[in-house]
Amino acid sequence: MTMSTRKRHTPEQVVRKLAQADRLLGEGKDIADVCRELQVSEPTYYRWRNQFGGLKADDAKRLKDLERENATLKRLLADAELEKAALKEIAKGNF
Repeated sequence: MTMSTRKRHTPEQVVRKLAQADRLLGEGKDIADVCRELQVSEPTYYRWRNQFGGLKADDAKRLKDLERENATLKRLLADAELEKAALKEIAKGNF
């Protein structure tokens, strides 16, 4: 059995699928059957459970937005630090 190409799910989709998984598990299905029905691998299911376990859809979306903003700010800070270091070198006359 081969896996299809990788699919990105939105945080809202992940939370909905986790809610569906909870319902199916409550009906007595095992993890393998639930993952097959959700069309995700077991490692993906467990990663989602760890990352989005107790979140509601809007909380999950906010988390992803904050993670994206944080990455952007880190990149901007690194660029500013590089520029600052370059300006210090130029000010010393070591160019």
